[in-house]
Amino acid sequence: MTENILVAIAWPYANAEIHVGNITGSHLSGDIIARYHRLKGRNVAMVSGTDSHGTPVTLRAEDEDSTPEKVYKRFHEGFLELFQQMGISYDMFTTTHTENHFKVSQSIFLALKENGHLYAKKSMQWFSPEANRFLPDRYVEGTCYICGEDGARSDQCDSCGNVLEPAKLKNPIAKGGDALELRETEHFYLDLSKLEPKVASFLRERSTHMRDTVLGESLGKIEAEGLLPRPITRDLDWGIPVPVEGWEGKCLYVWFEAVIGYLSSPIEMAKVNGTPDAWQDWWTNPDARQLHFIGKDNIFFHTALWPAELMGAGTEFMKIFTGEEKLLTLPHDVPANQFMNLEGQKISGSRNWAVWGRDALTRYDPDALRYYLTVNMPETKDSDWDWEFFVAHNNNELVANWGNLANRVLSFCYKHWEGKIPDVDVTTLRRADLDLLGVIEAGFASVGDLLEAVKIRAALNEAMRLATEVNKYLDTSAPWKELKVDRDEAAKSVYTALKAIDSLKTIFAPFLPFTSEALNKTFGYETPLFGEQFVETIEDNLGTHTALRYRGVDGEQWKPSELTPATAFNQPSPLFKKLDKEVVEEERARLG
Repeated sequence: MTENILVAIAWPYANAEIHVGNITGSHLSGDIIARYHRLKGRNVAMVSGTDSHGTPVTLRAEDEDSTPEKVYKRFHEGFLELFQQMGISYDMFTTTHTENHFKVSQSIFLALKENGHLYAKKSMQWFSPEANRFLPDRYVEGTCYICGEDGARSDQCDSCGNVLEPAKLKNPIAKGGDALELRETEHFYLDLSKLEPKVASFLRERSTHMRDTVLGESLGKIEAEGLLPRPITRDLDWGIPVPVEGWEGKCLYVWFEAVIGYLSSPIEMAKVNGTPDAWQDWWTNPDARQLHFIGKDNIFFHTALWPAELMGAGTEFMKIFTGEEKLLTLPHDVPANQFMNLEGQKISGSRNWAVWGRDALTRYDPDALRYYLTVNMPETKDSDWDWEFFVAHNNNELVANWGNLANRVLSFCYKHWEGKIPDVDVTTLRRADLDLLGVIEAGFASVGDLLEAVKIRAALNEAMRLATEVNKYLDTSAPWKELKVDRDEAAKSVYTALKAIDSLKTIFAPFLPFTSEALNKTFGYETPLFGEQFVETIEDNLGTHTALRYRGVDGEQWKPSELTPATAFNQPSPLFKKLDKEVVEEERARLG
């Protein structure tokens, strides 16, 4: 039976461009895993979308004298462009501002309410008499009353990570300089304390495969503080309306509804595909494997609050949404990455201390960026983007090891065997030939096992080690020397190396899809390794929105080469570009 894999990736806020830290933090890691499982022939749904609601979007709109809808759509289109250029192969990259997402989010809310996990409570919130409205949390900043750090929002301090009470914030100041006063308002709260035992049990059940960094933060926070009730509504006019009579003018809190996109996006995908029930393959199937890729700043939301929402909804969501009584599937793993810094400093968009994705792609090939971001991926600790190391990794590893290996063997064969794979009798291959092919074939298991465990850096290092083994074999066999004395022996060496390279192009494919696909064409295969991305316009009662989609390739391709002797192949060309050392200072000059 085909295994169902959901790759759900953190939704980027529609208020800023995406930088390399964002890419390696979740989008690239998720894409590598999705591509691997597709090559295995599994039923994959890779989903995400633009987080279109929330204060960051409204703040940007006010700064630009625009509307939240115009702002989110502009950044959304930029995200679609970046992901196409970078090869981030979403089956459905949508937005939270869709009729479908509204319906799914409201159904989750109603399920929680029906199951007794929501209650209404009055509290004091900051109000602007000038604007005649309650101010969202990000509109009010001050000094944290717990740790004493400045820049705390009225509901949360990023420095100490604590949830704050607005009335206790010290030295509160409104963005824009509005006068502030505390007024009473009423909101729905998710009673997380009732769900705490289930959440803790959920985490402990996954201790065999969840990263220590993820478990440590999640269980540690629960054990230290417990799961406290959190408000899930806000006084806003941009977002998803609270589906309760008498609660007009209030919306679902973005932290509550955005993560529901992991559920709503497969539902939208299935509907658009004309198979409206197919989303249940990943969401009501207890055997499905869900992987949520995020950055470390969102760990607790995804490991505690999101599972609490799902468990609290129980069978009631499906009863409301489809009329069936089924439980929703819980995440299998949340392989959260840590932060990537830049040249020893924290990435800051406001200071232009960032490497922006779309900008970098105007100067560098996507696989060169994907390679460095993968070997430098902050899986268990923070990493640092360093332009000197970027050039060194590109030139000394990507070009010198893998790129030169593929190009020199293919070029040598194309020249001396007239564009055909050497016509060798495979039963006459020598021990050294068979030993190398055995090592490479074993790589499908060794690299595959690491990708199954979401150990992406180790998997790429193992793939590069295999390429090194082929280079060692060529140093010993030296077909360019054999050719001068025994063409048949040279043919065996070249055939063996080409078969190894043919296998390696598949092993490298999840990490380096563009160059692997180019090699696939060079070898003359008609079936591509991967499908194609495309943009689709979708209409609903909220208007139109664009979505990035993916059209896949059927069948399993994660298997050793079966290269046929005497078959023709296409003239090769270099896979990668060597970078000049001047790049380092040129790029550093762009910062700040």
